[in-house]
Amino acid sequence: MLHPEPPAVAAAPAGARHPEPGVVVIATVNWQGLKTLYLKEVRRFFKVQLQTVWAPAITTLLFLVIFAVALGRAQTRVLGVPYTDFLGPGLIVMGMIQNAFANSSSSILVAKVQGSIVDVLMPPLSAGELVAAYVAGAVTRAWLVGIAVWAVMLLAPGVDVPIREPLLVLYFGTMGATMLALLGVLTGVWADKFDHAAAVTNFVIQPLTLLSGTFYAIDRVNPLLRQLSHANPFFYVIDGFRSGFIGRSDGLLLQGAIILLVVVMLLWLVCYRVLRSGWRLRA
Repeated sequence: MLHPEPPAVAAAPAGARHPEPGVVVIATVNWQGLKTLYLKEVRRFFKVQLQTVWAPAITTLLFLVIFAVALGRAQTRVLGVPYTDFLGPGLIVMGMIQNAFANSSSSILVAKVQGSIVDVLMPPLSAGELVAAYVAGAVTRAWLVGIAVWAVMLLAPGVDVPIREPLLVLYFGTMGATMLALLGVLTGVWADKFDHAAAVTNFVIQPLTLLSGTFYAIDRVNPLLRQLSHANPFFYVIDGFRSGFIGRSDGLLLQGAIILLVVVMLLWLVCYRVLRSGWRLRA
């Protein structure tokens, strides 16, 4: 009995064949995927920039106005400069790091709650590329908030915030935003609902920020609080960033720069291992 011949299959055009299973297609960094996820993160917060950029800037300025009104007649000087000049840079970087944390944590948590996290996990992006994209998006938002606050402070009467050491401002601002962005990635992965993320913000991020020397000089507090402040990495972020404006430091800049670098490297490693394992991300 003769069997009918199978229908002819058109040959694939040259160069259009798919690689064999197991053959590495992206041998190094998936730059296209990394760029796409980064742009997605930036567009996500920029579509609501009144809430994500300008609202934090206005809130930060309210702190400055309140303290300026409260202490305006006292002519208080801290580290040799007027109190408003001392307070301004600390408020700028405080707004930066808080928004860096909010950006990365909310991005991952919202994706988990909505079930769209699979759209991030399925593309050929490594754990390192995921961390890099989330952190880059958070740092971008942090600097936009910082620039917005600084620009308004330049126009505000009674506040002098010229940049004297741009490298210090750039290093400590970026390291602080990166550190909080990595903490935000870990929080977003760990949290199952918005209450969990809010708990980390209220009981960890806010206390560490407010007790880091933003509103006072460390040399004016009691020895116990001074030691606790030196153990707080947020202190080195604010002190180093502020020294780029007023030209004076409340601590050791080199020590602070090294401590921040070590903390960021450790957090990056933890984020990489967590995302690579798929903990709380893959069902």
